[in-house]
Formats: sequence, structure tokens, C-alpha cells
Amino acid sequence: MPRLSPHMTVMQMAAQKAAKRLLRDFAEVEQLQVSIKGPGDFVSQADMRAEASIREDLARARPGYAFLMEESGSSGGDNWTWRWIVDPLDGTTNFLHGIPHWAISIGLQRRLPDGTVELAAGLIYNPVNNEMFWAEKGVGAFLNERRLRVSARRDMIEAVFATGIPFAKVPGSRRLPFARVLGTLMPQVAGIRRFGAAALDLAWVAAGRYDGFWEFGLKPWDCAAGLLIVREAGGYATDEAGRDLGALDHDVNVVAGNTHLHAPLREIVAEALTRTA
Repeated sequence: MPRLSPHMTVMQMAAQKAAKRLLRDFAEVEQLQVSIKGPGDFVSQADMRAEASIREDLARARPGYAFLMEESGSSGGDNWTWRWIVDPLDGTTNFLHGIPHWAISIGLQRRLPDGTVELAAGLIYNPVNNEMFWAEKGVGAFLNERRLRVSARRDMIEAVFATGIPFAKVPGSRRLPFARVLGTLMPQVAGIRRFGAAALDLAWVAAGRYDGFWEFGLKPWDCAAGLLIVREAGGYATDEAGRDLGALDHDVNVVAGNTHLHAPLREIVAEALTRTA
């Protein structure tokens, strides 16, 4: 394992500190006071405390960096050179139902002199299992201290894919394309999973547990870290047209997969999105 860079050291320490409080809250999940942002989209005191903790630690270590955070939004001006993208609790609904499948996600973007924005580092931490997925551009992807590689499966019939099933607040315009992809894939694959945390879905693609993943309309904080981790593990993570998603300046459709199955999955997703009837 390579030596942790200063950026990654800061990111891991911030995630581990926030995780300690989240684990205590998770153990007492029934006592949490919950406010409702919308159907199926809950935010708890635990969520907001974790975000405040991470923000404080990252800002102290790197003053001047911009932020894009799930709960508190964007800060730091438009002309940033470095920007943190943070989801303090991906899988909030799992968390609040006592399901031990949730994670902290921290991504770091860098704006190059030509104006291009790239993902420089990413971390997805599942405290319940003490699994720290992380990557830095050009360095590789890791699970704790072990190097990660995407799966080598070539045949759809052996593949397991992950997705996010549309729920109550998802607009109808996304439900039909999702149903089309599902209907096309189901007869061709070994399985399709919906575990409820997009960041961990992407981390599991990088780890070879899944062979691919797709989801429509992801927020930048849902996928920033995972996109880089998949790529550094040797896979592909793009939109349905194969475009790079480094800028993350709006909601995105994500298709990720290993080197053999990304293209056929992406073609199925693209066709579902372009059909008019």
C-alpha cells in the first residue's frame, strides 16, 4: 500500500472521527429525533452532526478549499481550485431503519489551469464493517490496506449488477427508463441488487463484489468518491453516453462497471433513456 498523502490522511481522520458518533447514534437509532425533508428522504440529527464534524476537520486542515455538502450546500465561491464534496451519511434511510449498510463519502476535486475539473481523491467509509474504500488519482484504489481491482467477469449471465430503485420522491420521468433497463437486464444476468447506498454500490463495483451499477439522477455527493474509486480499480464510471463526470456541477446519470461489462450495460441504459415509447 502506498503511503497516505496529506489529503488522504486528513480525509480518513475526518471520516473516522465522524464515524464514532454515528456508530453511537446508530446503536440508539430509535431515540433519534428525525425531521422529514420529503417522502423517503430523511435527515436526522446524526446526519447533520456528522456533516458539521467533517466540515470542521477539513476546513481546519485545508482553509480556503470550497465545499459542496448534502445538508449545507455549496460554499467557498465559484473560482475554487480545490473542492470537497461530502455526504456525511449515505444510506440515511437504512440508518434510520437499523439496517447496517451506510457510509461516509468524501470526494476531492481539483480545477486544472485549463479550467478542467477532475476528481483527485475519494473515500467511502462503512463504519459498521470498518471498511475504508479509498483512491487517489494515479495511485490506485484500496480497501483498508488491500489493493482493489474490479471483477474480471465477461458474461452477462454470470454478472451481478446494483442499482437504485426509484422511490416516492423520484419523478416519473425516471421511473419508465429504469423499468426498461430492469426489463432488459433481468433475463440476461445472475442478479440485480438494491442495497440503498449508492456510494457503497460504487465501492463494491471497485472491489469486484458487483460487476456493474447504474442509477439516474444522482447528486454529486452520492457519487464523487465512488467514481474515482471505480476508475482507480481499473473500471469505468461514466454517464450513459460514456462522458467523464469529473465536473459534477449538476445531477448525473451514472453507469459503472468492469472493463468487459461497462459497455453493454451503458448501451442498455442509453437506449432506455432515448426511447420515446
